[in-house]
Amino acid sequence: MIERLLPVEVFAFLLVFCRIGGAVVIMPGFGEAFISPRVRLFIAFVITLVTAPVVVGTLPAMPDAVGSLVLLIAGEVLVGVFIGTLVRLLLAALATAGTVIAFVSGLASALAFNPLLADQGSLPSAFLTLLGLVLIFVTNLHHLMLLAVFDSYSLFVPGVAPEIGDMAMMVGRTVADSFALGLQLAAPFMVVAFMFYVLIGLLARLMPQMQVFFIAIPMQILLGFFVFSIVLTSVMLWFLTKFQESLIPFLAPG
Repeated sequence: MIERLLPVEVFAFLLVFCRIGGAVVIMPGFGEAFISPRVRLFIAFVITLVTAPVVVGTLPAMPDAVGSLVLLIAGEVLVGVFIGTLVRLLLAALATAGTVIAFVSGLASALAFNPLLADQGSLPSAFLTLLGLVLIFVTNLHHLMLLAVFDSYSLFVPGVAPEIGDMAMMVGRTVADSFALGLQLAAPFMVVAFMFYVLIGLLARLMPQMQVFFIAIPMQILLGFFVFSIVLTSVMLWFLTKFQESLIPFLAPG
């Protein structure tokens, strides 16, 4: 019955589109809120046109029952959303680092709209996330994201129920790794801020009559910008390295 309503070629294309569309809708750079849904669907459609002829051999046969077809489509969408979510969590490390940098640099009250998070955030957070996204596309790491979706057909075989428990553990581990990476990126600022606070505390003890607060805040902001200009290159290189290493497990051997 389903074969009359849904030809085999359309079924294969739809199944591949479900996984790729689920990933593209969430992946950074492709699934941003300010990008038109039509553009996102067009990107997913074009990628599916290229991918479907290659992975058609791994697709299962068309099920006879409608319920089985729905479960199959839901599984493919789940895998795509899972991969896109992991990539999005990796980029969130820059937002974490920017928030920490804002607190230790006296810029916590300077807020700006962050288009990648579709929310207000600190200036360092918005700047680092946008810079990270630009560098991902400049260095062609977005090809690695799409390759991870393509190679996922060897890790998550279509028609086989995905391991929900393992996927949940992977998401939790990625959240922890993303938070740890964010702290690593903000480590230079935390060290400098700690030394600065110690010196300001000693100054307050040695000269109680001095208004330390009015001196510390401008110096803290200037020191934050100075450290930012020195370590920005190293911070972004470290992020790109970790971003690439985190995507390698999703690639098929060879």
